[in-house]
Amino acid sequence: MATKQVNPTRMELTRLKKKLATATKGHKLLKDKRDELMRQFLDMVKLNKKLREKVEKGISEANKNFVLASASMTSESLSAAMLSPKQEVYLEVGSKNIMSVDVPKYEINYRTPNTNDMFCYGLAFTSCDLDDAVSSLSKILPDMLRLAEVEKSCQLMADEIEKTRRRVNALEHVMIPETKANIKFISMKLDENERATQTRLMKVKDMMLKEAHGY
Repeated sequence: MATKQVNPTRMELTRLKKKLATATKGHKLLKDKRDELMRQFLDMVKLNKKLREKVEKGISEANKNFVLASASMTSESLSAAMLSPKQEVYLEVGSKNIMSVDVPKYEINYRTPNTNDMFCYGLAFTSCDLDDAVSSLSKILPDMLRLAEVEKSCQLMADEIEKTRRRVNALEHVMIPETKANIKFISMKLDENERATQTRLMKVKDMMLKEAHGY
Protein backbone atom coordinates (compact mmCIF):
# COMPACT_ATOMS: atom_id res chain seq x y z
CA MET A 1 0.00 0.00 0.00
CA ALA A 2 1.17 3.53 -0.76
CA THR A 3 2.60 5.50 2.12
CA LYS A 4 0.77 8.68 1.15
CA GLN A 5 -2.26 9.68 -0.87
CA VAL A 6 -1.57 9.66 -4.61
CA ASN A 7 -3.77 10.03 -7.67
CA PRO A 8 -4.10 6.61 -9.35
CA THR A 9 -3.74 7.92 -12.90
CA ARG A 10 -1.50 6.89 -15.77
CA MET A 11 0.06 10.35 -15.84
CA GLU A 12 1.01 10.03 -12.17
CA LEU A 13 2.33 6.52 -12.82
CA THR A 14 4.58 7.81 -15.61
CA ARG A 15 5.82 10.64 -13.41
CA LEU A 16 6.66 8.27 -10.56
CA LYS A 17 8.51 5.88 -12.87
CA LYS A 18 10.69 8.75 -14.10
CA LYS A 19 11.22 9.84 -10.50
CA LEU A 20 12.26 6.30 -9.53
CA ALA A 21 14.73 6.08 -12.42
CA THR A 22 16.27 9.42 -11.42
CA ALA A 23 16.43 8.45 -7.74
CA THR A 24 18.05 5.09 -8.55
CA LYS A 25 20.68 6.75 -10.73
CA GLY A 26 21.31 9.43 -8.09
CA HIS A 27 21.61 6.76 -5.41
CA LYS A 28 24.32 4.95 -7.38
CA LEU A 29 26.24 8.18 -8.04
CA LEU A 30 26.07 9.20 -4.38
CA LYS A 31 27.25 5.76 -3.26
CA ASP A 32 30.21 5.98 -5.64
CA LYS A 33 30.98 9.47 -4.34
CA ARG A 34 30.76 8.28 -0.72
CA ASP A 35 33.07 5.33 -1.37
CA GLU A 36 35.66 7.49 -3.16
CA LEU A 37 35.49 10.11 -0.41
CA MET A 38 36.04 7.41 2.18
CA ARG A 39 39.06 6.08 0.29
CA GLN A 40 40.67 9.51 -0.01
CA PHE A 41 39.72 10.35 3.59
CA LEU A 42 41.51 7.26 4.90
CA ASP A 43 44.60 8.19 2.86
CA MET A 44 44.43 11.69 4.37
CA VAL A 45 44.15 10.26 7.89
CA LYS A 46 47.26 8.13 7.37
CA LEU A 47 49.16 11.15 6.03
CA ASN A 48 47.89 13.25 8.94
CA LYS A 49 49.23 10.71 11.46
CA LYS A 50 52.61 10.59 9.74
CA LEU A 51 52.90 14.40 9.56
CA ARG A 52 51.81 14.88 13.17
CA GLU A 53 54.46 12.47 14.43
CA LYS A 54 57.11 14.25 12.32
CA VAL A 55 56.03 17.73 13.46
CA GLU A 56 55.85 16.75 17.13
CA LYS A 57 59.31 15.21 16.90
CA GLY A 58 60.69 18.37 15.22
CA ILE A 59 59.09 20.69 17.78
CA SER A 60 60.39 18.55 20.62
CA GLU A 61 63.90 18.72 19.14
CA ALA A 62 63.64 22.51 18.72
CA ASN A 63 62.42 22.94 22.30
CA LYS A 64 65.32 20.86 23.56
CA ASN A 65 67.78 23.04 21.65
CA PHE A 66 66.12 26.21 22.99
CA VAL A 67 66.46 24.88 26.53
CA LEU A 68 70.16 24.20 25.93
CA ALA A 69 70.59 27.66 24.39
CA SER A 70 68.87 29.36 27.32
CA ALA A 71 71.15 27.47 29.69
CA SER A 72 74.28 28.73 27.96
CA MET A 73 73.04 32.28 27.26
CA THR A 74 71.45 34.92 29.43
CA SER A 75 67.78 35.67 28.88
CA GLU A 76 68.67 39.24 27.86
CA SER A 77 71.12 38.13 25.18
CA LEU A 78 68.68 35.48 23.96
CA SER A 79 65.87 38.03 23.69
CA ALA A 80 68.16 40.52 21.96
CA ALA A 81 69.29 37.89 19.45
CA MET A 82 65.69 37.14 18.43
CA LEU A 83 64.53 40.76 18.46
CA SER A 84 65.10 41.77 14.83
CA PRO A 85 64.23 39.03 12.30
CA LYS A 86 65.88 39.24 8.87
CA GLN A 87 63.65 36.78 7.04
CA GLU A 88 59.95 37.16 6.28
CA VAL A 89 57.51 34.39 5.45
CA TYR A 90 54.42 34.92 3.30
CA LEU A 91 51.54 32.45 3.39
CA GLU A 92 49.38 32.03 0.29
CA VAL A 93 46.02 30.40 0.94
CA GLY A 94 44.31 28.68 -1.96
CA SER A 95 41.98 25.74 -2.42
CA LYS A 96 41.60 22.59 -4.44
CA ASN A 97 38.57 20.46 -5.20
CA ILE A 98 38.36 16.85 -4.03
CA MET A 99 35.08 15.19 -5.02
CA SER A 100 33.19 18.53 -4.88
CA VAL A 101 34.83 19.40 -1.53
CA ASP A 102 36.92 22.59 -1.50
CA VAL A 103 39.89 21.89 0.76
CA PRO A 104 42.60 24.44 1.65
CA LYS A 105 45.95 24.60 -0.07
CA TYR A 106 48.75 26.44 1.74
CA GLU A 107 51.96 27.63 0.15
CA ILE A 108 54.80 29.53 1.82
CA ASN A 109 57.15 32.01 0.17
CA TYR A 110 60.19 33.67 1.70
CA ARG A 111 61.24 37.28 1.24
CA THR A 112 64.75 36.20 0.22
CA PRO A 113 65.94 32.83 -1.07
CA ASN A 114 69.03 32.89 1.15
CA THR A 115 68.63 30.19 3.82
CA ASN A 116 71.08 31.99 6.15
CA ASP A 117 68.58 34.84 6.52
CA MET A 118 66.69 32.70 9.02
CA PHE A 119 69.41 33.59 11.55
CA CYS A 120 68.55 37.08 12.71
CA TYR A 121 71.66 37.51 14.84
CA GLY A 122 75.39 37.41 14.60
CA LEU A 123 76.72 33.88 14.85
CA ALA A 124 79.82 34.95 16.78
CA PHE A 125 77.98 35.96 19.97
CA THR A 126 75.35 33.20 20.26
CA SER A 127 75.26 29.55 21.17
CA CYS A 128 75.30 26.83 18.55
CA ASP A 129 72.27 25.35 20.34
CA LEU A 130 70.31 28.46 19.37
CA ASP A 131 71.38 27.94 15.76
CA ASP A 132 70.15 24.34 15.93
CA ALA A 133 66.82 25.44 17.45
CA VAL A 134 66.19 28.11 14.81
CA SER A 135 67.23 25.72 12.05
CA SER A 136 64.92 23.00 13.41
CA LEU A 137 61.94 25.34 13.49
CA SER A 138 62.71 26.59 9.98
CA LYS A 139 62.84 23.04 8.63
CA ILE A 140 59.64 21.97 10.39
CA LEU A 141 57.59 24.98 9.23
CA PRO A 142 56.57 23.49 5.83
CA ASP A 143 55.48 20.29 7.55
CA MET A 144 53.48 22.28 10.12
CA LEU A 145 51.60 24.07 7.35
CA ARG A 146 51.09 20.81 5.49
CA LEU A 147 49.73 19.27 8.71
CA ALA A 148 47.28 22.17 9.14
CA GLU A 149 46.20 21.74 5.52
CA VAL A 150 45.67 17.99 5.87
CA GLU A 151 43.82 18.25 9.21
CA LYS A 152 41.40 20.86 7.82
CA SER A 153 40.92 18.73 4.69
CA CYS A 154 40.09 15.71 6.87
CA GLN A 155 37.53 17.74 8.80
CA LEU A 156 35.83 19.04 5.64
CA MET A 157 35.85 15.61 3.99
CA ALA A 158 34.40 13.99 7.11
CA ASP A 159 31.52 16.50 7.06
CA GLU A 160 30.90 15.81 3.36
CA ILE A 161 31.00 12.04 3.92
CA GLU A 162 28.35 12.40 6.64
CA LYS A 163 26.13 14.53 4.39
CA THR A 164 26.52 12.08 1.51
CA ARG A 165 25.80 9.13 3.80
CA ARG A 166 22.56 10.74 4.99
CA ARG A 167 21.48 11.39 1.40
CA VAL A 168 22.27 7.82 0.38
CA ASN A 169 20.28 6.46 3.33
CA ALA A 170 17.35 8.79 2.60
CA LEU A 171 17.20 7.59 -1.01
CA GLU A 172 17.78 3.93 -0.14
CA HIS A 173 15.44 3.60 2.82
CA VAL A 174 12.79 6.29 2.28
CA MET A 175 12.41 7.78 -1.17
CA ILE A 176 13.02 4.74 -3.40
CA PRO A 177 10.87 2.30 -1.32
CA GLU A 178 8.09 4.91 -1.05
CA THR A 179 8.14 5.57 -4.79
CA LYS A 180 8.09 1.83 -5.54
CA ALA A 181 5.14 1.41 -3.16
CA ASN A 182 3.26 4.25 -4.88
CA ILE A 183 3.97 2.76 -8.31
CA LYS A 184 2.68 -0.62 -7.14
CA PHE A 185 -0.41 1.00 -5.60
CA ILE A 186 -1.26 2.94 -8.78
CA SER A 187 -0.63 -0.11 -11.00
CA MET A 188 -2.98 -2.21 -8.85
CA LYS A 189 -5.63 0.53 -8.95
CA LEU A 190 -5.37 0.88 -12.71
CA ASP A 191 -5.61 -2.90 -13.18
CA GLU A 192 -8.61 -2.97 -10.85
CA ASN A 193 -10.31 -0.17 -12.76
CA GLU A 194 -9.61 -1.93 -16.06
CA ARG A 195 -11.14 -5.18 -14.80
CA ALA A 196 -14.18 -3.28 -13.50
CA THR A 197 -14.59 -1.57 -16.88
CA GLN A 198 -14.39 -4.90 -18.71
CA THR A 199 -16.98 -6.38 -16.36
CA ARG A 200 -19.36 -3.47 -17.00
CA LEU A 201 -18.88 -3.80 -20.75
CA MET A 202 -19.65 -7.51 -20.61
CA LYS A 203 -22.83 -6.80 -18.61
CA VAL A 204 -23.90 -4.13 -21.07
CA LYS A 205 -23.26 -6.55 -23.94
CA ASP A 206 -25.36 -9.22 -22.25
CA MET A 207 -28.21 -6.75 -21.71
CA MET A 208 -28.13 -5.65 -25.37
CA LEU A 209 -28.11 -9.27 -26.57
CA LYS A 210 -31.04 -10.06 -24.31
CA GLU A 211 -33.07 -7.12 -25.62
CA ALA A 212 -32.22 -7.95 -29.22
CA HIS A 213 -32.79 -11.73 -29.19
CA GLY A 214 -34.82 -12.37 -26.10
CA TYR A 215 -32.23 -14.46 -24.31
